[in-house]
Amino acid sequence: MKQSIFLFILSLFLLIGCSNNAAEKEAAANNKQEEKIETANNTPEYYKNYVPNPQVINDQNIQNTGQTFHDEKGEATLKAITAKNQTKKIGAIELTIREAKILDFRPAHSLIDFYHTYTHDEEFTFVKLFVEIKNTSNETIKFAPVATLNTSANELKTWEDDIYLEELNGEIEANSAKSGNLGFIIEKANINSIEITTSDVFNKDDQKLDSAEMINISF
Repeated sequence: MKQSIFLFILSLFLLIGCSNNAAEKEAAANNKQEEKIETANNTPEYYKNYVPNPQVINDQNIQNTGQTFHDEKGEATLKAITAKNQTKKIGAIELTIREAKILDFRPAHSLIDFYHTYTHDEEFTFVKLFVEIKNTSNETIKFAPVATLNTSANELKTWEDDIYLEELNGEIEANSAKSGNLGFIIEKANINSIEITTSDVFNKDDQKLDSAEMINISF
C-alpha cells in the first residue's frame, strides 16, 4: 500500500515537472518569436534589399541609443543616431543620406586582420552612413558620396578610409540607383556632428560636370 502511494506521488511530481518544462519551453519560444517580430518592426524600409556586409556587423536593427547587438562579426553598441533624411542635388546626382550613426565596435577575432589595415585597436568607434545615390541623367557618370568626412573634433577621413567597401564610389549607370553603407573609424569618439564633402560629378571620360557639395549632420 505504502509502495503504491509512493509511486502515485512520484508519478504526480513527474507530471508536474514535465508540465513546467513544457510551459517554460513554450514561454521561451513565444519570447523568441516576439523578439523576431520586434526586430522585424525595427528594420527601416530602406534596408529592404540590403545585403549584409561581409566584414561589418549588421546594425540595421540597432535604432535606439545605448542598444547593443552582436552577431558572428562582433558586437556593437549604438552611441548616437540621426535618421533625418537629407537629400542633396548635385547636377544629375540625387544623394540621400537615410541615417548616420556612431557605433562602438568590437570585431570578431576572425576579422582582426582585416581591421588592422585601418587600426591596431581591438575595439574602436566608427561613424557610418546609409546612403542612396540616383543618376537622373541619360549617361553614365562618376561620383563618390563621401570624398572626405570631417568630425566636430577636427578628425579628417577620406574615401580611402571606408571600411564597408560596398562599391558606392565610381560609375553609376544612366537612370539607375544604388544604396548601401559607408563607415569611417575615428580615434576621437566624443563628437556631436560631421561634415561631409562629396566628390565632383564627372562623365565617363572624366570631364567635370558639377562641383562637390558639403553636407552637415548633427547627432
